[in-house]
Amino acid sequence: MRFGAPMRVIWLVIGCTALLCGTIGIVLPVLPTTPFVILAAFAFTKAWPSAARKLESHRVFGPIIADWRAHGAIALRYKIVAHVMMIAALGLSLFAGVAPGILAIQIICMSGASLYILSRPSGAAPQVNSKP
Repeated sequence: MRFGAPMRVIWLVIGCTALLCGTIGIVLPVLPTTPFVILAAFAFTKAWPSAARKLESHRVFGPIIADWRAHGAIALRYKIVAHVMMIAALGLSLFAGVAPGILAIQIICMSGASLYILSRPSGAAPQVNSKP
């Protein structure tokens, strides 16, 4: 599907913003990397196909995108990293004395993210051999 110039710009902005957030999420525990990289790949496919191909062939981000597209999967190591980072962010918030209302919102959001991450398969579905 071909988009007009305004839509391409919107998809490009979404893709660049998502990739920036995903990249920041590598070192900052508040932002999850995987969903942002998947969103960036989707947006770049609409606006800038060569950037999408480059992202899909990236040594770190490429396998994340491929697993997601093929199986709706998030690799176990990324699930573990996501949970460790969420726990670290919550711990940092507790240590910093964040207001209880903000902590409650943070816990609700992280719980939702955690449930979604855990609901996704961890890799390719096992192949069933139909021969006896």
